[in-house]
Amino acid sequence: METILMDCVNNSLRHFLYHNAIFMCERLCAEFPTETNSQLLATCYLQGNQAHSAYHILKGTQQAQSRYLFAVSCFQMNLLSEAETALSPASEPSAEVPNGAAGHYLLGLIYRYTDRRRNAVHHFNQALSIDPLFWAAYEELCILGAAKEGTAVFGEAASLYVQKQYSAHGLASQNMLASTENKNPVPAKSLSLHDPSPRQVKNMHGNTLKDNSANSHGTTLSGGTSSQFVNGGFANMSFCSTPSPMAAQISAVAPPPICRNMQGYGPNPSLLGAEGSPRSTINSTMPAPRRKFVDEGKLRKISGKLFDSGPRRSTRLAGELGPSSGSNATLFTGNGTGHPKHLGGSKLSSVSFRSVTFRKGQARASETSDEGIQHESFDDLHQSMTTSTQSLACDTKSHEERILLASGGLIMSESRAIAGASELVTLLAILGEGYRLSCMYSCQDALAVYLKLPNKHYNTGWVLSQVGKAHFELVDYLEADRAFSQARLISPYSFEEMDIYSTVLYHLKEDMKLSYLAQELVSTDRLAPQSWVAMGNCYSSQKDHETAIKNFQRAVQLNPRFAYAHTLCGHEFVALEDFENGIKSYQSALQIDERHYNAWYGLGMIYLRQEKFEFAEHHFRKAFIINSRSSVIMTYLGTALHTLKRSVEGLIMMENAISADKKNPLPMYQKANILASMGNYFGAIDVLEELKEYAPRESSVYALMGKLYKICNMHEKAMLHFGLALDLKPSATDVATIKAAIEKLHVPDGLDYNL
Repeated sequence: METILMDCVNNSLRHFLYHNAIFMCERLCAEFPTETNSQLLATCYLQGNQAHSAYHILKGTQQAQSRYLFAVSCFQMNLLSEAETALSPASEPSAEVPNGAAGHYLLGLIYRYTDRRRNAVHHFNQALSIDPLFWAAYEELCILGAAKEGTAVFGEAASLYVQKQYSAHGLASQNMLASTENKNPVPAKSLSLHDPSPRQVKNMHGNTLKDNSANSHGTTLSGGTSSQFVNGGFANMSFCSTPSPMAAQISAVAPPPICRNMQGYGPNPSLLGAEGSPRSTINSTMPAPRRKFVDEGKLRKISGKLFDSGPRRSTRLAGELGPSSGSNATLFTGNGTGHPKHLGGSKLSSVSFRSVTFRKGQARASETSDEGIQHESFDDLHQSMTTSTQSLACDTKSHEERILLASGGLIMSESRAIAGASELVTLLAILGEGYRLSCMYSCQDALAVYLKLPNKHYNTGWVLSQVGKAHFELVDYLEADRAFSQARLISPYSFEEMDIYSTVLYHLKEDMKLSYLAQELVSTDRLAPQSWVAMGNCYSSQKDHETAIKNFQRAVQLNPRFAYAHTLCGHEFVALEDFENGIKSYQSALQIDERHYNAWYGLGMIYLRQEKFEFAEHHFRKAFIINSRSSVIMTYLGTALHTLKRSVEGLIMMENAISADKKNPLPMYQKANILASMGNYFGAIDVLEELKEYAPRESSVYALMGKLYKICNMHEKAMLHFGLALDLKPSATDVATIKAAIEKLHVPDGLDYNL
């Protein structure tokens, strides 16, 4: 009964029937109240988005897997202190973190969100050392600004590590195959022609499960549940978007490592035969020797029924290996992809397993007593078959071809795995380096790295979104719009960086496109925070700042760790001159991500407007340390330095800002202001003359030139430029200032250079 219920729960989880899985698992826990079954029930609740239920079920449990699941539920409930205690108890500081790479990754997230950067970096590095293909851990290191170069992380060492793990898996699979066969030989009565009843099959495998589970530490879910949890169950959770394919394994006998890139559920289409059933993959793990105890004649006689009759299901090996270890009992096939095998199978599959094992020539203590029975069973099998000589010959030929394929399958699979590991590591190295450079705001270099990708990978939603974000950071909004538009065409269902795309459209003043994007995102998923960020930008572009704030706050409610939404709230509060709430919003963003330079910049702008120049300089400096290539940040840092009477430093910063982005008119204008304040009027006029080429319709440029010409007693040119400034329709405040300057054109009074 336990095996039947467990299989029902697993099938329900596999088909996303969480309500049914929870109901059946409750029956399982009521009938068999073990901690392992409680883990399965907690898994059902977690996948059904009921973390609070899993929390209460697992509270106080001590097994490693239970502690990990409890930490997951605490993390989802934002109980970070309890989650940390579950993963790393204070009473046992040297205790091993449960679930290997996934456990270290989760602990790293906890440390990151509790502002302990050094510990977070350590655990993300630990996750990568356990699993070199753990992309999510590398992503977090990039966000923290602590990632090594992509080629250093995803290099030869990672490739060799993956190859070594694959080879170790192959050897361990064969060793476990032998040990399992020696320990639990198939009874002679199981070789009969008729399939046993489902109840008999379940009882047979249930006994095997109980025998093997006695050797485990009780830290994994039996019946393949743990494998589904590690490799597929939490794949779509927000904290573990890229789960580790190599979770830590805890059992008395070291099980083989999990195969890379394993499919979560269901058969691999490439492994299906003509009938649409999975091919028997045991032969691919066997070496070349073909027969030991069964002679060739009898093997040919039974080949038709043994290999070609009916759909081929999972062998008995699945029932023995699956429950005994916390990982998938994976058998390698030609393409190196494994599948979890489920309990249950036909007698014919057991015969298939036995015959292959005989060819391997493994010795058993009971072989002499069983040999006669086995031969009698094969003779009975032969007598019941009435196929023609022609069909027997065809079956024999087909069977021999399969043996040849099986004997060479492992070598081919291993070579493919080596080549595949090298290709995958090379691909991840390019993606990782591009993402690292993007997080370090070396956006031109990042774009150059992304161009090295093959077209099939470059033209994907994630890569194009990263390309668009890089152009956004370079203030190249037109190119960013093109990249994001292409990403939307390829992946219209993806919300990756759509908040940034809405800001791009905001800066381009593409109100219609922004409105369409916002409505499309909201209609696709109202619970995605990016949808409400886009909607908030839409209202902000219409100067409806109150409604924009409501939308940004809705995004924060959906994801309290969305730093960019907090920052946009701050921008809207500043637009309403509500500096107090603006400061709170920026500080909330920095508590989530201290490298979010937009929040540092926002705080600097508030203090600059409040004439708290020292505070402004401090916050602009913080933003500049994070993003040292932003022309805008350099400009305002230079302005703050100038107001602090550090004009030389400010002038140098303006020069750097101009070099960083020659299309940005602001640093050139501020440079002219600084030169004028230092008495270099003609130098300032030269800068403004150059600036007119970049910003020919900027009234403030002409107004400042008019004031400088007045100081130099060049009244005609001063009057000309004042008139040009008025023709460009400046704001009402600037109009009043310009008219006042015209009235005092011939009055030698002091000059205020700042408009």
